[in-house]
Amino acid sequence: MLAWVYLMVAISLEVIGTISLKFSNGFSDWRFTLLSLSVYGLSFWVLSLTLRIIPVGTAYAVWAGLGTATVAIIGWLFLKEPMTALKAVFLLMIIGGVVGLKAISTES
Repeated sequence: MLAWVYLMVAISLEVIGTISLKFSNGFSDWRFTLLSLSVYGLSFWVLSLTLRIIPVGTAYAVWAGLGTATVAIIGWLFLKEPMTALKAVFLLMIIGGVVGLKAISTES
């Protein structure tokens, strides 16, 4: 179970890194550039801890999928990015895939 907690932490850090990347304005704002690079590094480190227990294919699919879905939802809710019905359906498919991977997982 601890590996899944680490994976959620890694996803959270990756989301912070991606949102910071947007605010870095192409790395022209050094504060957001530093924040983005730092939390991406931490995210990869924490992700590597999960790979001790969770298979790399599962861990990476969950990390990338939930990170992508979370960033898209944050973009829609807070950054006024467009959300179409089709985009929402595909985001739900990503989330459903992640839930499915967790459900069939044999890791504790």
